[in-house]
Amino acid sequence: MQNNLQISYGQCTFKGVKKINQDYHDITIPKEPLLTTKGIAVCIADGISSSNVSQEASRVSVQSFLEDYYCTSDAWSVKNSATKVINATNSWLYTKNKENQYHLEKDSGFVCTFTSLILKSNTAHIIHVGDIRVYRIRNKNITQLTTDHRTWISKEKSYLARALGIDSVLNADYESTALEKDDVFLLMSDGVYEFINNDIFIEKVSTYQGDLNNLASEFIELALKNKSDDNLTLQIVKVNNLPEKQANEVQNEIFEKPVHQDLREGEEFDGFKIIKTLHYNSRSHVYLAIDLETKEKVVIKTPSYEFKEDTAYLERLLMEDWIAQRINNKHVLKAHELNREKNYLYVVTKFVEGQTLSQWIKDNPTPTLQEVREIIEQIANGLQAFHTYEMVHQDLRPENILIDKNNHLTIIDFGSTKVEGILEIDSFTKQYHIQGTALYSAPEYFLGDTGSTKSDIFSLGMIIYYMISGKFPYGNDVAKSTTKSAQNKLKYIPITNSEIKIPRWLDETIKKSLSIEPNQRYNLLSEFIYDLKTPNPKFLNRNKVPIMENDPVRFWQIVSSILLFGNIYFLVN
Repeated sequence: MQNNLQISYGQCTFKGVKKINQDYHDITIPKEPLLTTKGIAVCIADGISSSNVSQEASRVSVQSFLEDYYCTSDAWSVKNSATKVINATNSWLYTKNKENQYHLEKDSGFVCTFTSLILKSNTAHIIHVGDIRVYRIRNKNITQLTTDHRTWISKEKSYLARALGIDSVLNADYESTALEKDDVFLLMSDGVYEFINNDIFIEKVSTYQGDLNNLASEFIELALKNKSDDNLTLQIVKVNNLPEKQANEVQNEIFEKPVHQDLREGEEFDGFKIIKTLHYNSRSHVYLAIDLETKEKVVIKTPSYEFKEDTAYLERLLMEDWIAQRINNKHVLKAHELNREKNYLYVVTKFVEGQTLSQWIKDNPTPTLQEVREIIEQIANGLQAFHTYEMVHQDLRPENILIDKNNHLTIIDFGSTKVEGILEIDSFTKQYHIQGTALYSAPEYFLGDTGSTKSDIFSLGMIIYYMISGKFPYGNDVAKSTTKSAQNKLKYIPITNSEIKIPRWLDETIKKSLSIEPNQRYNLLSEFIYDLKTPNPKFLNRNKVPIMENDPVRFWQIVSSILLFGNIYFLVN
């Protein structure tokens, strides 16, 4: 049995008693690697009967979804990819309605309901708007997986509450459910499900052995016999085989290619010549090399030979190359393009000549605020590229940032990066334990939670705080706080207590980025960076910090002086 997702399917559509068929449907089963990275997409749309052009909306929505979905990044989750595509289609239909006579009558334009079932790896994903239904039959039990977006005025009268093309903002449902072998999914318009009892679906699907196209036709004929008064469309999808959870291109490379022993200066390796060793430890070796074909300087990172059987570690290493090939940002380390096949397991990237930000901070213990802002803005620019691809770096720290002689910064080391699109293929969660310096890691990691973009914002806040003060806002206590109660006791130490004085509003900005509770941090990097440069009115209007909190030493000096003068006064009198 092949180790990939395999299905059989059948589909049928008919105009029924209507003059035209305003339904549209289709399915795409791509070849590898898209079969693994994006999955199989099944789509159905139902045009509203009150419109004379809704069949065009149905056709466009299905065709554009199946074309555009497979053009989205393979780093994106199904939910993100599908939502972006369907929102774009909705915007197009809504704009088309606004451009003609249909903008005054929502029930007369380019409007349709839409549902897509996407089977990726071991999961079924459903994006849904309207009253098309998706059912799953498993072990002779039928379950409706969608909710009808229909508002009932009375037992006899209702209207469609949600559909493509009605409003500028679309509120589509998203659901996901685990797949099992022999699952059968039914996607159908109301012209079918309103005229066939669920028990009949179960009986026929459970016993049918022939072509599923014929079975779909039988259901359509049965609905017509039962006086269906609408267009009829039905799609049947049966899961014949599921891939192993670990099947992905990164792991396939691990099993196909060996780990090379230690490399030496002057040695030729896989089309490269090793110049020198840049970094060497028990887990990985980093070398400066020259590509003998292009004559470019590159950096090669190989796993230690002792870890050749550690699949999780090798995955993290090769994911760095996978990520570097997809992110194109001037502040993110780029992969070195090869015109030849690699014969071993290693990562090769562009060479960036410079020092780590950690060393720069040591060399510049009292940077100006302008220098700090310029550095942080560059890091944020690169970090935003990760977030755009639904990636969380998870190990942002000064050691993983390079700065060259022109003060240009580059984020490196993606071994801990979480990629949503990959997580849907296999369970990489075991990799995402804290890999780097705990001092820069967000508190949620120490509770065993997975990281989010707000975790990266916390790490960026830590870098700013340390660059300005040379200290950490919670000392060393974040890593020691492994329970919620312990974390609730952590108190932020204002930078205004340090020798370097900064505006109160700037300290409040940094404090927000470093909130222990993720929901209290900035939602977006752009908001954070804006507040670093422009005083937030909320922070400007806050009361000044009491002297005891702002400068406790000075506070007790004043109190002691008052008490001293008081005692002298009483002694004299």
